[in-house]
Amino acid sequence: MNTTTNDKIKVARWIAWIAAGFSLMVAFLLIANFVQIHLNDPIDNKTIPALIKRLSQDSGDESLKAEIRAFDLMARKAYFTSQWQLRTGSYLLLLGVIISILSVRYILSAKSKLNDIDPVEKINGLDQLVAQKWVIYVGSGLIVIALASGFLSYNSLKEYMVNENLVVQEEKPAEASTPNIQTQAETPADLPNSNGGAPSATTGDNATVAENTAPTQAPANSAVAVPAASAPAVAVPAGFPTMAELKTNYPFFRGAQGNGVAAQKNTPTDWNAAADKNVIWKVKVPKAGFSSPIIWGTQLFVTGADAQARVVYCYDKNTGKLLWEASADNIEGSPAKMPKVTGDTGLAAPTMATDGRAVFAIFATGDVIALDMSGKRLWARNLGVPDNHYGHGSSLIVYKDKLLIQYDTNKSGKLIALSTQTGATAWETVRSSKISWSSPILVNTGSRTELILTTNPNVNGYDPQTGKELWNIACLSGEVGPSAGYADGMVFAANEYAKLVGIKIGGTPEIAWEADEFLPEVSSPLAVNGLLYVATTYGVFACYDAKTGTKNWSQEYGDGFYSSPIYADGKVYITDIAGKTHIVKATKDYQLIGIPELGEKAVCSPVFQDGRVYLRGINQLYCLGTK
Repeated sequence: MNTTTNDKIKVARWIAWIAAGFSLMVAFLLIANFVQIHLNDPIDNKTIPALIKRLSQDSGDESLKAEIRAFDLMARKAYFTSQWQLRTGSYLLLLGVIISILSVRYILSAKSKLNDIDPVEKINGLDQLVAQKWVIYVGSGLIVIALASGFLSYNSLKEYMVNENLVVQEEKPAEASTPNIQTQAETPADLPNSNGGAPSATTGDNATVAENTAPTQAPANSAVAVPAASAPAVAVPAGFPTMAELKTNYPFFRGAQGNGVAAQKNTPTDWNAAADKNVIWKVKVPKAGFSSPIIWGTQLFVTGADAQARVVYCYDKNTGKLLWEASADNIEGSPAKMPKVTGDTGLAAPTMATDGRAVFAIFATGDVIALDMSGKRLWARNLGVPDNHYGHGSSLIVYKDKLLIQYDTNKSGKLIALSTQTGATAWETVRSSKISWSSPILVNTGSRTELILTTNPNVNGYDPQTGKELWNIACLSGEVGPSAGYADGMVFAANEYAKLVGIKIGGTPEIAWEADEFLPEVSSPLAVNGLLYVATTYGVFACYDAKTGTKNWSQEYGDGFYSSPIYADGKVYITDIAGKTHIVKATKDYQLIGIPELGEKAVCSPVFQDGRVYLRGINQLYCLGTK
């Protein structure tokens, strides 16, 4: 028996030696990574702004544009690769240390049972090594330095991303660039695990979203630009909106179901806002925001925010006249100090939602507000400040009498349903997910309506009436910003440095195909007419066969895409960061219709109504079409 135990001790000794050596190697690599980053400065935060400045002096220099895109892509790849290396290295280091400690403890315990522990000075090999205090001190110090190096290296790279993202907004006026919040990663986003069990769904008023569950009434003067008393009365229909009503209007981010398919016809294809060609009207939204417009009837809504106020704006869609504005203020639980967000997310990134009876908005503070169509506050509440390093980016959507909110943060993932009438919690489902910046979409599968969400690592389907999880597929990774696409019984999900997948739902969901050549970071995929479109931040627009994943074509443009492609009237519209909208026929072959220009940068998606297109640029809100 002693022989058997001695054999085990020998094995444990070898394991301890190997684990200790492995830990030291990983520690040295982490420290070397830290030294390389901070001494050699592989990523120069000033390079892209300097190149942008040169480009402003010669906007036609295509080689300079290519250099900027190449450097930006290199920086992003370095950032995500370093994140993975540092995170993985830290975990491996801890694992190696734990295995070493457990092996040594086993050796000492086994020898104690054998009454065979020699004096310390006679212990050979590993036991003697462990007995030396200086070895313990040096090894422990090395591990601490390695972990600290990993942490500091991570922050350095993340700061580059914050500064680089601000380049997109270099031409914004001072009031638009005031809020600078460190997020996305808050995309605009929480990483779910593979689930495995049913989510917890709580219904009724006892469910808690954050600390504050009671809606708060607005002060009498909550509508500001035009006092609520003088705002034009708007007729409100009874009941829930029909799908026909939703499609006639433009109530949510990416249309009536949130999937990028618009029902409008006779959509324009030719404009040049800088030359005032086919510009029906343009207005400057007082406060900055990256929310796309929504439309109901003759009213158009957007949000804006800065450190002083979070505001909903209502414009006449035909004239551009500001009808009213309402502040999301005096809300119990709302933070006095604004959360930190990045420049390309800000405090007002989520697009609003409307059911034609009321309009709803959410801000990076966690404040949610409901207003009637005349600007009078119906209710408001704070969901708790989202722990989001980029800023909250998930847009809202309405199903019957429920306002649905994807609330994936660093602390937890939640899907929340609030009563559209009162703001009370209808149900809340805890999600096995990490942070995300994607938005929910509503799809009719033929047998039921599903609410589909994307995050890391899951794509999930939920019952929008109860919050019950219907299915999940673990297939994504990273900081997920793109929302899902859907058509013909298939869900499409993608994320940069992960993959593009087609998921067949109905029965048991399964992945039908995967691809990884072109992956979006922010832009959401569009599925229509048996085709799938994706747009990347490095300027590639690609079309796939939706059923098989076979690539039909890809085109590389001069600027990247933050906005999402939208289908309307047989055409696909995608607006790049420079404000150029690339319009192609929704066919298998690449057929370019035109590239009209806005004349300023843009990250919002186009909105269609009555033969016109509405686009929000960094500085102005435009109505484009023939007069």
